[in-house]
Amino acid sequence: MTTLTRKNYTLAIVLLGSLLSFTMVPKSAGAADTQASQRALQDLEKWLTGSREARSPMEDQKFAGVALTKSDAAKAQQLLWQDHEMSWKKEAADEWKNKRIRLGTREMKFDYRIFGTKPKHGWSLYISLHGGGGTTKQVNDSQWRNQIRLYKPKEGIYLAPRAPTDTWNLWHQNHIDAFFDRLIAGGIVQMDVNPNRVYLMGYSAGGDGVYQLAPRMADRWAAAAMMSGHPNDASPLGLRNIGFTIHAGEKDSAYNRNRVAAQWKLKLQKLRQEDPQGYVHDVHIHEKLGHWMKLKDAVAVDWMAGFTRNPLPEKVVWKQDDVTHDRFYWLAIPRGKAKAGAQVCSLRQGQEIHIQRAYGLEELIILLNDSLVNLDRPVVVTFKDKPLFQGIASRSITTLRCTISERGDPDLVFSAELLIDLKL
Repeated sequence: MTTLTRKNYTLAIVLLGSLLSFTMVPKSAGAADTQASQRALQDLEKWLTGSREARSPMEDQKFAGVALTKSDAAKAQQLLWQDHEMSWKKEAADEWKNKRIRLGTREMKFDYRIFGTKPKHGWSLYISLHGGGGTTKQVNDSQWRNQIRLYKPKEGIYLAPRAPTDTWNLWHQNHIDAFFDRLIAGGIVQMDVNPNRVYLMGYSAGGDGVYQLAPRMADRWAAAAMMSGHPNDASPLGLRNIGFTIHAGEKDSAYNRNRVAAQWKLKLQKLRQEDPQGYVHDVHIHEKLGHWMKLKDAVAVDWMAGFTRNPLPEKVVWKQDDVTHDRFYWLAIPRGKAKAGAQVCSLRQGQEIHIQRAYGLEELIILLNDSLVNLDRPVVVTFKDKPLFQGIASRSITTLRCTISERGDPDLVFSAELLIDLKL
């Protein structure tokens, strides 16, 4: 996926005088000028008429940073998404025809089966990770082929990728996230996948991957199912807004899989008690069964199907894994600044964004659109009960195109962004 790099994360910000207890509160330049917004939209339309190869860089265009009205931003988003979709259909067509994705020197093959009738809003997508791990290519190939036949959802595209490597941690190395981002983005435009009904599941070493990938890529999933795996150093904090189910055999004592599954049940129960609106989970330790659960775990497929992703949850809990990310729901980190172990918890209440805790980061980007807040009214961002921003967050073509390019997800597109300095 081609990514547009932000040259400057900040909007036009000026410093106001002290409003509360000597706190300096940055404020945006103000509401959009209607005529300037219309001209920017017209200039965008002209820019899009040229071939992608012949276009001058978006970040060099004056219209890219002009503050847009709500209606012009909606039109700009539609134009930019159509442009993205047209380009990506060409890129994704060969990948889905040949059932393989190449990124750099690595390749991820995949196979899929389609079940049921396509719903109005597009297919569900189940990404199912095979077991094996640190063994031979032949064994992992066999595990992959078995995974393709293992589960049958009532509706959706059931897809089993072949891990790009044959290492023990084959499903949670740092290249996996990029492969799955591309797989999902391609599925949206090529196969009419509903981005709010994408599910992750995996068995054995694939379950190891689910423990890791479900929280660190939670903004991609509606729900996830872990079968007979081990979490290693994974944290459940990022699971706040998805459904998460665990299935393990009572006698699956290798690597303490059974004990760790029971421990995660207690962890998830505690998180749910402390945050009753989040951390929906379902844990099954199957009596008298070992590593192979005789498909007793297949009930997880129907359980996951009961969840639809909320791409704009009111509360976001984000903990960086050792494989870091720059975006998570409506939060982001300046490129290159993400650190393993960093945490942030942010809550939206009406027009107010409350950063409830932040560890291991000095700057945070708040991504906004007109579905999350009313961008024609002032937005307030607070941290430790102090206002760090108060004013209008301007919509821009730059932010629209950047967020489309980064994710290829029509429901994770934002028109405004605020760079928040947490050191203030």
